[in-house]
Amino acid sequence: MKALTPDSLRRALEKKRGGAYFIFGDEEYLKEQAVSTLVEAHLDPATRDFNYDQVRGGDVSAETLASLVATPPMMAEWRVVVLRDVHALATNARMRSTLESLLDKLDPALLFVMVGQVPPGRTAQFYETLKKRATPVECAGISDADAPGWLIERAAEAGYEMAIDAARGLAGAIGSDLGVLTRELEKLYGFVGERGRITKADVEAAVGRLPRQDRWAWFDLVGEQRFRDARAGLAILLESGESGVGLVIGLGTHFLRLAIAAHGGQRALEDALPPNQKWLAGRVLKQARRWTPAALDDCLEELLRADRLLKSGGLNETQIMEELMLRIQSHAAQPAAA
Repeated sequence: MKALTPDSLRRALEKKRGGAYFIFGDEEYLKEQAVSTLVEAHLDPATRDFNYDQVRGGDVSAETLASLVATPPMMAEWRVVVLRDVHALATNARMRSTLESLLDKLDPALLFVMVGQVPPGRTAQFYETLKKRATPVECAGISDADAPGWLIERAAEAGYEMAIDAARGLAGAIGSDLGVLTRELEKLYGFVGERGRITKADVEAAVGRLPRQDRWAWFDLVGEQRFRDARAGLAILLESGESGVGLVIGLGTHFLRLAIAAHGGQRALEDALPPNQKWLAGRVLKQARRWTPAALDDCLEELLRADRLLKSGGLNETQIMEELMLRIQSHAAQPAAA
């Protein structure tokens, strides 16, 4: 069975409730959200104390777990048992056997939620069994590049419009930790109030000082052929701890998208963008019109060359990056696309 995401889990609960769920992944915030979604969809607050049990895999015995799962609901439609740290059972043959047996004969009035990690190793079959016998819900983290789009979408869901530079500034300052980003968003909702629009100035006032130059805005400077500003921004990025290799990788992704837009148009670009980055399509298309397809292909070769130089060692990172900017600028001098 294909794993659900936290968002598709909500839709799935509109059609079916009860049963077993296995929640796994690297993003703890999303896992907690998924657990809350399941528990709130099944428990009546008035009888919650009678029908909700939560245990950890490293602490519970086989007998206790079996007893909890076998207990019927009291004065309510559903009973809920949450087993956290299910990965702690992976190396215990008796506990694995007990858990697999319980999954084969669940009470129809039970919601059984298992939460844990899926580490690589010899116990991989245990996790595959959980995914087959329970509904899997994968809570993967997002990349730094996904964070601005995630912020814009979450703000919109809460009824707020978040400016692109505000989302990029917040993501640049915080990173991609969804729990921290969510708390900062909630702080911003209270700060802007009924105004309903979150600007970069709001982020600076409510959250704190933002980076003088964020990497995404720098990619745009290069894509827009604003090379004087890009060279000034490059110095700031390198001084603040960004690596040349990281910037080349990010710029490579940006130029690949520009090339896709130049060669294949809007539809090809939209198909290539990840879900949390589709909002970039209009911006990338506008930049792509400044370039010829041939110039973009040449720039990708320059980025590959710079990547090799940076990884070879012994050469000055700043000089390699400054030379890269000059070489890209020389290709940009080709006649612009119509």
